[in-house]
Amino acid sequence: MADPALSLPEPKVALSTASVYPETTATAFEIAARLGYDGVEVMVWTDPVSQDIEALRRLSDFHGVPVLAVHAPCLLITQRVWSKDPWVKLQRSREAAEKLGASTVVVHPPFRWQRSYAREFVRGVWRMADETDVRFAVENMYPWRYRDREMLAYAPAWDPTEEDYRHFTLDLSHTATARNDTLAMVDRMGDRLAHLHIADGNGSAKDEHLVPGRGGQPCAEVLERLAVNGFDGHVVVEVNTRRAMSSVEREADLAEALAFTRRHLASRHRTGGH
Repeated sequence: MADPALSLPEPKVALSTASVYPETTATAFEIAARLGYDGVEVMVWTDPVSQDIEALRRLSDFHGVPVLAVHAPCLLITQRVWSKDPWVKLQRSREAAEKLGASTVVVHPPFRWQRSYAREFVRGVWRMADETDVRFAVENMYPWRYRDREMLAYAPAWDPTEEDYRHFTLDLSHTATARNDTLAMVDRMGDRLAHLHIADGNGSAKDEHLVPGRGGQPCAEVLERLAVNGFDGHVVVEVNTRRAMSSVEREADLAEALAFTRRHLASRHRTGGH
């Protein structure tokens, strides 16, 4: 009898537009098309194109690259993007996802100083998720460290599995920075793991976002486990290419990340699903 895992389609592999920084959102679509990615995740940030739904639609249509996910503007540098009100940011992210045909909005837990937002965050995300078919997938973060000091910058917690969310995003650079047991976090997330940011790290206090396979995270094991378990979300390459000395070097890194990801997602076909 055929193993049902073998008949499931492999998850789509998308390129985060953050992976081409300091190049533009438009460049990310171009590179994703050239390298054969299945789609993109749009990081909404200070690039005006990333905030413009019609411009994103035109890029998607021109390059034949769908928008599979929208990353809400949750970073320090995006505090004024799409309003200073964090709930408005999430509403606009959902609207963008719906209009662009994306299945997922990635959202970070609030910063601790966003007190009222943090108090209502868990209930509010559930309420918003009930109003749409788009998944709000809350991402694991990490403590901020400086020398021997550690600051808990996120509330209710940097580890979203401590709260009751419908969907999670797992980021493997963040598990490295947090010095988590990554496979234990995969187990805690269970079937609520809806979205994966594939990257690597060595446990530095800095969020490294290395090409998968270049750090100490169990990137291959996570991908293989998701493939065998019939993961129905998207896998997004979110790596740091800022140190690339040329566009050729940047594309080589992104091609390597795509090849690594596809190779390990396809492992169930080599192992018979076990």
